[in-house]
Amino acid sequence: MNVQSLELLKKLCETPGVSGYEEPIQKLVADELRPVVTEVKVDKLGNVIGYRKADKKPGEARPLKVMIAAHMDEIGFIVKFIDKDGFLRLEPLGGFDPVTLVGQRVVVHGKKDVLGVIAPRPMWLLEKETQRKVPELKELFIDLGMPKDKVVRLVSVGDVVSLAQDFKELNEEVVTGRNFDDRVGVFVILETMKRLETCYADVYAVSTVQEELGIRGATVASFQIEPDIGIAIDGSLASDIPDVKEEDRHCSLGKGVGIYLVDRLTVSSKVLVKCLIELAEKYNIPYQLNIGGGTDASAIQRTKAGALACTIGPPTRYMHSTVQLCHKDDIEAAIRLLNVFLENIHELDLGYA
Repeated sequence: MNVQSLELLKKLCETPGVSGYEEPIQKLVADELRPVVTEVKVDKLGNVIGYRKADKKPGEARPLKVMIAAHMDEIGFIVKFIDKDGFLRLEPLGGFDPVTLVGQRVVVHGKKDVLGVIAPRPMWLLEKETQRKVPELKELFIDLGMPKDKVVRLVSVGDVVSLAQDFKELNEEVVTGRNFDDRVGVFVILETMKRLETCYADVYAVSTVQEELGIRGATVASFQIEPDIGIAIDGSLASDIPDVKEEDRHCSLGKGVGIYLVDRLTVSSKVLVKCLIELAEKYNIPYQLNIGGGTDASAIQRTKAGALACTIGPPTRYMHSTVQLCHKDDIEAAIRLLNVFLENIHELDLGYA
C-alpha cells in the first residue's frame, strides 16, 4: 500500500459519519469518486452512487448492471439527556458491547466539536458484587469536564457522538482504527474504481448509509439500480485469537481476502462464489472462505426480481470496537479480487446470455 493510498484510508477512517448522520463522510466519498466514474449522485436517504458506464462490447444489447457496495456509516450515539451536573446520557446508533466503551474518548458534535470521555465507574464507591458486573449501555455517561452552564452552551439533546480513536499503523503490516467496519470496504471500492480499466458492465459503486441500523441504505439503492449482480465489501470475521475453538476460526489476519459463503442474512450465490474462487486462484490472490455477519448483500439479493449476490472483504479483528485491526496485504487482496472480477466479468459463466 503506497503512501497516497494509506493517507486516503486514514482520511476515510478519521472522518465522522455515524449511522443516520453520514454527511461528512458522504461528501468525502463523493469527491473521491467523481474523477473515476461517469457520474455521481446522492439519493434521498444519503447513499453515494457512482456510475461508470460500460465499455462497448460488439453485439451486446444490454450490459450487465453490477452493484458494488460498502457502508460508510459507523456506530455511534446521540445525546438523549443532559443532567443537572452536565453529564450526558446516550442513545446508541448501532450495536455496541459496553465492555469496549468504558474509558474511551469521544467527540460530541455540538455547536463545535467537544472532546469527552465515557466515564469508568469509581470502583472504591461500589460494592464487590457491583464491581464485577458489566455496565449496561443505559448506565454509561459522558463527562465533558465542565459544569452544566458551559455544557449547554455547546451541546444539545440530539447532537451526534462519535468515538475519537484515530487511525494508526500498528506496525509495518497491520493498521488499527475505530471504524474499519466498514471504512475499509469503502476504501476497497474507491481504489478499485481508480484502477479499473476495461469493463464491459455498467458498474454502480455505492457507499451506503444506515447499514448498522438494519441494512437500510442498500435496500433503497438496490431498488433504484436493479442490479443483475451485487458484491458487498465488508469485513470478514477474523477469529484467530486466543481461546477460540479451532472449528470457529474462519479467517486469519494476513492470509487473504475473505469470500463469504453465508452470513446471518444471506446465502451467497454459489455461481459468484465459484467465479471468485477461480479468479483468485488464476491471479494468485490469497483468499479464505468466511462465514460472517449480515451485510448489504442481503438487500441486493432480494431487490425486485432478485440478483446474484455475495460479500468479500479483508479479515477484521475486534469489529464494533475502537481497536479494529486489518492487515495491509488482505486489503490489497480485496482490491485485486474486486478489480479482476469487474475486468473479467464478460468472460465469466454467470448464467446470463
